[in-house]
Amino acid sequence: MELSNLFSPGKIGNVQIKNRIVRSATFSHTAEKYGFIGERNLKLNEELAQGGTGLIITEATAVDPGGAGGPYQVCLYEDSHMSGHKKLADLIHEYDDTKVAIQIQHSGRLGFHPKYPTVGPSPIPYKETGITPRELTTEEVKDYIKIFVRTGVRAYECGYDMVQLHGAHGYFLNNFTSPYTNTRTDEYGGNTQQRVKILKEIYQGIRDELGKKFPITIKFQSQDFIPGGIDEEEGSKIAILLSDIGFDAIEPSGGTREALYFTKNSTPSKIIKKVEDENYFLPFAKKIKSLIKDTALMLVGGIRNPIVAEKILQDGDADFISLCRPLIYEPDLPNRWKNGDLTPTKCISCNSCHVVMEKGPIYCVTKQNIKN
Repeated sequence: MELSNLFSPGKIGNVQIKNRIVRSATFSHTAEKYGFIGERNLKLNEELAQGGTGLIITEATAVDPGGAGGPYQVCLYEDSHMSGHKKLADLIHEYDDTKVAIQIQHSGRLGFHPKYPTVGPSPIPYKETGITPRELTTEEVKDYIKIFVRTGVRAYECGYDMVQLHGAHGYFLNNFTSPYTNTRTDEYGGNTQQRVKILKEIYQGIRDELGKKFPITIKFQSQDFIPGGIDEEEGSKIAILLSDIGFDAIEPSGGTREALYFTKNSTPSKIIKKVEDENYFLPFAKKIKSLIKDTALMLVGGIRNPIVAEKILQDGDADFISLCRPLIYEPDLPNRWKNGDLTPTKCISCNSCHVVMEKGPIYCVTKQNIKN
């Protein structure tokens, strides 16, 4: 079978991607201390570029020192971080017109930095740590909007092709969009449109600085899997609002570790035990695809078979296919599929990579065990 759709070019905003394969962002624990990019992070991303991925979305990059998830998370909240990011963007661009986006993020109520208080839209305790975030004032929210905008502008100046806001998985921006974590009564709380306002103002702030030459995308929370949180209906409303705002692409995701306290269907990276477990955000994508106008849809979530990926694109249910765990095991997976080996990814979706990532650089445990 020829993968004519999977390996055809596609556009996000004004940027053309050589194929429809996107590396979905994840924290890799490969930064140097204080968030600087060094050889470990450069090597990880170079392997992805060599492997044939069309668009690499780098890992969650902190916009603020208090928003970093630890000393080894990549950061871009100061100009001093920029030289490493310029090296990274230049390195990826050396490989067959590969494009690179930066994902920018703040940990929000999931934060635990010893020097900075945990903050959020509302004082809703985080069940895993028991920490109650300090509720931000309206003016502080506006200050954080400016922080995200400044980081977006720095990203452009570093040579990234586009930016992605991290609005999912229980982090800062998701804290605002979810009715579970946002009980505010000011302009940034209330109905769906008001809870999405922070995303709109970050988008508009970057647009005001850079115009339309720099695509703005978002990974957003389509479902919290928490009672009183974002459900599929609410997620659909958010998707439409994001399209109306003007985001060039959306990547619907869902779940958070806190959801384990409410339901087994919780993790953003679902453990897949059988074929029926694959492509788990595809039903949501089918529901919203016709409603988001010209906004590109990047489908993430358990996509393991290239023939299935080809059909998803052929049917018009998504514009791009986002992969993360499979590319941890096989950075050269896109080239393998392109060269005619259409067997599914070797990744078994066991999530061991996420476990080791919490203590050190991310790697595939299964692959390492096979080597040993």
